[in-house]
Amino acid sequence: MVSNAPSPPRTRAPGRATSPRATARGRAGLRNSRGDRITLALMLGVPAALVVGLVWLPATVTVLLSFTRWDGIGGLDTIEWIGAQNYVDAFTIYPPFEPALRNNLVWLVVLFAVPTVLGMFLAVLLDRRMRGGALYQSVFYMPVVLSLALVGFIWQLVYSRDQGLLNAFLAVVADAPPVDWFGDSDINLYAVLVAASWRHTGYIMLLYLAGLKAVDPSLREAAAIDGAGPVRTFTQVVFPALLPINLVVLVVTVIDALRAFDIVWIINRGRNGLELISALVTSNVIGEASRVGFGSALAVIMLLISLVFITVYVSTMLRKAYR
Repeated sequence: MVSNAPSPPRTRAPGRATSPRATARGRAGLRNSRGDRITLALMLGVPAALVVGLVWLPATVTVLLSFTRWDGIGGLDTIEWIGAQNYVDAFTIYPPFEPALRNNLVWLVVLFAVPTVLGMFLAVLLDRRMRGGALYQSVFYMPVVLSLALVGFIWQLVYSRDQGLLNAFLAVVADAPPVDWFGDSDINLYAVLVAASWRHTGYIMLLYLAGLKAVDPSLREAAAIDGAGPVRTFTQVVFPALLPINLVVLVVTVIDALRAFDIVWIINRGRNGLELISALVTSNVIGEASRVGFGSALAVIMLLISLVFITVYVSTMLRKAYR
């Protein structure tokens, strides 16, 4: 009688070694070819070289120049090292610095109070998949793709004293005399902030909209089961889950407030009520005075202020990653 039981699998003898040819093929499969190594070197080296050459090297040179007195003309032997005198002068005997620092602070507060809140509100509305949501997103985001210089030109058409849309509207509605929105130092900063907020709102909306899409739907379902309304669900459940986006918005808003330059430079070169630190840096470095060392000191002050918020963001992200 023939048995139909399956034969046991064949196993390699305990003392039998793998053939040298098979071992060589295995090592060759794990070994990168010369072309792979060149590709990897280019993929890592080119971005690293760009970052070093366009970010770290200019930043290091700026910090070094901030301790010098130099007009940018001549060789390195014309540079005079004066220590921290530029920083002392900026805080003591440079009149535009105080209003510029104050205007940057006002810029930061307004960006947080108006476009950030408005952008979050628009993101919450658009996250509900309302009809025409994609069209609304495109309309609100369109100003973001425009440079601040172009935004300044557009709003000059609105704020122009003689032919501006706003003055024409006020003349028809209230028979009001024309207002010099950009020329009056008491109101021009807030007029410019309206234009900057118009652009900033769409960017914040897009950031929060991306964050809301990533929130776990089960959190909202659990809140609805507990009887929480839409407002309570957002403030107590959704908003805490948006911590990474909130930190990104914080850093982005601070950096935008510090580097605001294009729009005020287009209007009046950052003078007569529109003084900003970035405009002071430009006017000192490339202006008639050509005080490269002093302008570098102002740039370093901007860098230090922004590093405070960037450090908070990075440290928070690292702590969350290690949990």
